[in-house]
Amino acid sequence: MKSGIVAVVGRANAGKSTLINVLVGEKVAIVSPKPQTTRDRILGILNTDDYQIAFVDTPGIYKADNLLNSFMQKTTSDSVDDVDLVLFILDGHEGISEQDKKILKKYTALSVPTVLVLTKIDIMTESLLVSELKELSEENIEIVPVSARKGRNVKELLKVIVDKLPEGEKLFSEDMISDRSEKFMISELMREKILLKFDKEIPHGVAIIVNEFALSENKKTYRISLDIVCEKPNHKAILIGKGGKAIKEVSSFARADMEKFLGKKVFLTTYVKVKEDWRNSAGLMKEYGYSD
Repeated sequence: MKSGIVAVVGRANAGKSTLINVLVGEKVAIVSPKPQTTRDRILGILNTDDYQIAFVDTPGIYKADNLLNSFMQKTTSDSVDDVDLVLFILDGHEGISEQDKKILKKYTALSVPTVLVLTKIDIMTESLLVSELKELSEENIEIVPVSARKGRNVKELLKVIVDKLPEGEKLFSEDMISDRSEKFMISELMREKILLKFDKEIPHGVAIIVNEFALSENKKTYRISLDIVCEKPNHKAILIGKGGKAIKEVSSFARADMEKFLGKKVFLTTYVKVKEDWRNSAGLMKEYGYSD
């Protein structure tokens, strides 16, 4: 059988997490239209009778402007070590820049096989798709255009991936779909809803801390308590909202996804706290789970 690890890399908001969720068939990574949604390395594992593929979701490539972002960029760089294949994800709808080509050359220069995946083709005109495919053909790399949202060419992409993987035994047990714990996914679901609800810098300055994650004795409900840590007092006021309306609304959306993910009733309690400039504090970053 075929078995291997595939690093999924690309610029911020190119559609990496959405594509991995579709390929795996389960939600293993949160998704939002905002860059910097993925902060850490996450495995999504696809198991079949003929192959096992471990997809490594990585933070988007962009210029780091604080310690957290530097950590994220190092995570992406380190994720291509000891993998069997690299998928370079390029947002076709945004167009191809010289910077995209420069980053692509960095990966094609590696000894690891690389496939270019052109995403979001469902919102591209046919003429733009044709011109971009022609332009990218000069890069001497295999290209697979896909729409993860519409499922277009996803099966074709899987065939290309499997063809390039080595023969070998499964690296993970068959019942695994991710290397991340339920507690991690709960915190990520909360952060996802904050990313979707709030604008500008507020969601990027938020960390989620799970204080309580307890299954009841009858195993029918979870009691979950979270701290939502932000960087400024005015951010706290916005997150809470007038009369607590905003935090109640975002917590309600998060709880619904948590119940779907866990398959059980959830009693959720959230607290908003301020830790100024935590994204530039090595100590706080380590405390919040962002460290080597």
